[in-house]
Amino acid sequence: MLTRRATLQLFATAPVAYAIATPAFAATDPVYQEGGIAVDGSDVVAYFTEGKPVAGTAAHTVDWNGATWQFSSAEDAEAFQANPEAYAPQYGGYCAWAAAEGYIAGTRRDAWTIHEGKLYLNFNKRIRRRWERDIPGNVTRGDANWPAILA
Repeated sequence: MLTRRATLQLFATAPVAYAIATPAFAATDPVYQEGGIAVDGSDVVAYFTEGKPVAGTAAHTVDWNGATWQFSSAEDAEAFQANPEAYAPQYGGYCAWAAAEGYIAGTRRDAWTIHEGKLYLNFNKRIRRRWERDIPGNVTRGDANWPAILA
């Protein structure tokens, strides 16, 4: 039997989960973006060079894979343009844990992990903790699901 608190939590979180998760049957862009800007305008090179999320600017952009990527400096934009696969987050910047589970969800710039030289983003820090419980297993499952979950 559900307690009143558990019932309220269920009803409170269900609409949020539905709103952020895209079912596998919905056609989706290959890169998580809003208004054409990839991964909330985060400078994806900075995760590797500064070890933290840094906001990019419209002054330093690169168009790649159907989206505009923003960077905090011309140097970061040049590094990305020279080798985008080295810096672009896995699963198009969608939530890595969601990809492992077979669906897509947006991400937050502060919920991130670099594992074996690759950047993974998550929906939030709580989901990142779930992701971190078994990163190798989640990567295997995410790789198996990607990119079919975009179709």
